Amino acid sequence: MTRPPAAARLAAVRLVAMDVDGVLTDGGICYTERGDELKRFDVRDGQGLVLLRDAGVITAVVTRRHSEIVERRARELGIVEVHQDAVDKAAVVRGILARHGVRAADACYVGDDIGDLPAMALIGLPVAVADAVPIVRKAALYVTHAPAGSGAIRELCDLILSAKQKPPPRSR
Repeated sequence: MTRPPAAARLAAVRLVAMDVDGVLTDGGICYTERGDELKRFDVRDGQGLVLLRDAGVITAVVTRRHSEIVERRARELGIVEVHQDAVDKAAVVRGILARHGVRAADACYVGDDIGDLPAMALIGLPVAVADAVPIVRKAALYVTHAPAGSGAIRELCDLILSAKQKPPPRSR
């Protein structure tokens, strides 16, 4: 596990882009007998993304697969940049950066497998989830303590919000 990046680097983050399967989910895909796909999302990860959005950070999902479930979850969380069927994730991330006028140095990308490496190499804060494949963990500046689909994204969101001096509200 790695130490969190310096507060200045975290505070500079204006965009958080991430893969879906193996980052927002535990990477498992379930199918019903009718062929419907099921995914499990952690509600705390979702709350973290909403808090980031409310703090002015752009959030994006970039995934090689395509699923209506991803569209629905993104809508629920107010994620405006949803890119499915993304074969070249780095190209997609470059497009997002250009559309929003964000420097690559001020962006974060969270990945778990080799398809995420080009996007991770492009930006200033590459992050891997705890259970990412070894080559992805090695490429990351930060590896979450929590595994994919179990609070890894919330962990990152809380670090960014804390660095921006916008800690999440405390529960009573």
